[in-house]
Parts: sequence; structure tokens; C-alpha cells
Amino acid sequence: MSQETGSAQAARRIPTLRIGCAGWSLRNEQAVLAPGDGTHLERYARVFDAVEINSSFYRPHRPQTYARWAQSVPEGFRFAVKMPKAISHGKRLRDCVGELDVFLAQVRELGATLGVLLLQLPPSLAFERRSACAFFDALRARHAGPVACEPRHASWFVAGVDADLRERGISRAAADPARVSRAAVPGGDHAFEYLRLHGSPRVYYDAYADETLHRVARRMARESVDVHERWCIFDNTAAGHAMTDALALRARLG
Repeated sequence: MSQETGSAQAARRIPTLRIGCAGWSLRNEQAVLAPGDGTHLERYARVFDAVEINSSFYRPHRPQTYARWAQSVPEGFRFAVKMPKAISHGKRLRDCVGELDVFLAQVRELGATLGVLLLQLPPSLAFERRSACAFFDALRARHAGPVACEPRHASWFVAGVDADLRERGISRAAADPARVSRAAVPGGDHAFEYLRLHGSPRVYYDAYADETLHRVARRMARESVDVHERWCIFDNTAAGHAMTDALALRARLG
């Protein structure tokens, strides 16, 4: 074995792992899973170390709200914040620097608890290099932290787009169910990986089978030289399965 090969193998490690849900609301029957006093967020944050804020996609939150959330969680907890629909679906990444500045001014109040920005694109939005790269360049000029993009049009899942994302330090989220085969695995910048599990076969409703959670656990625990942090967020919240699935995955990972 060469010294170079040995060094590469020595550098392989399991990345920092974060597991959570899309939102922290607790159903009555789930109170036992997050016991104790306090708000739903405070109780949730005693159990998990990450959460995805989806409400920011639909409406803005005041900076004071983000600051209050940051003060409600323990050290080491991180938020993923979904970028506004006005940017992704309304402006479709074009001429939206004003909206971007307003959003970033709000979420900066999360301080050190801001983990990642999530950009989910509409299924109808094909990759158009000029507008997409201009948007990501504008974002990178304003924000240096992790960014995960979840495109849903087939044109985004090609090698050239991955290269454009990597050049800008943008991760492509892996999604389940996947609209195309490559959507099931992370792409773009692999320093940060983000998995979004929406429920299957009924999106948002169904719980995951044990064998699926086993496969996810194996992917999460995969050693890597490049990946520093890997998230898995369960979005099958409609019938309350996100929390139980997240707990089951965490148990598999020890």
C-alpha cells in the first residue's frame, strides 16, 4: 500500500450526522416521545439536534421570531430554513435579490444555530444556466454557510449541472420518492449532504418500512473523505410518522 493510499484511507470517517423532522409540532399521541415542560420546540430539541423550518417557504417570519427560536434550543442544535416560495416559485430564481436580502436578514437572527438553507424548486423549473448560476452567485456573495438545493425537473440531474453547483459550493439534496433515479442520491458539493424523505408510497403520509430505514442508515453511516456533515430530514409529517421514523433511524445509527 502506498503512503498516499494509506493517508486517504486514514482520512475516511463517518461525517457529523444530524437527524430530524420537517417541523417540530407534536401530536397529542407523541407527547411521550418529547416529554417535559416548555414549548413544542423546546421539547423537540431535547430529543433531536436538527429541524427543518418549512413555514418560511409560505410566509416570512420576523427577525425576533428567529431570535426566539435560537434561544429556545440547546448548544449544538441546528436549523435548516426553507427559502421563500416567492424566490423559488414566484420569481423562479430571476430578479429576486431584494427578496433574498430580506430573507437573509431575517434568518441571520438564528446566529450559530443556522445550519443550512434549503431551496426547493418547482417541478416545472428546468435548469437554465444563466439565471440559476446568477442566483447562486448572488446567494454566495451574501451567505457562506451550507446550502442544499432540491430541484425536481429532470434537466437538473446531469453532470454539467452538478459541476456548476460544486463550483459554487451548493449541495443537491437527495429526495425520496425520487422523480428521476439520480434524484435519490446527493449531488453538487459533497462537503455537505442533505437527505429529504417525504414518505412512500404516499408522499407526506406513509411511514417507512424497516428495510428502507436500514438502507438509509447504511447510507448515513458511510465513511467519506469529502463529506463533513450529513443530514436526514423526515417530511412524512401528515400522519405523524416523521418523528417515529427519525427516532427509528437514530436508533439504528446508535
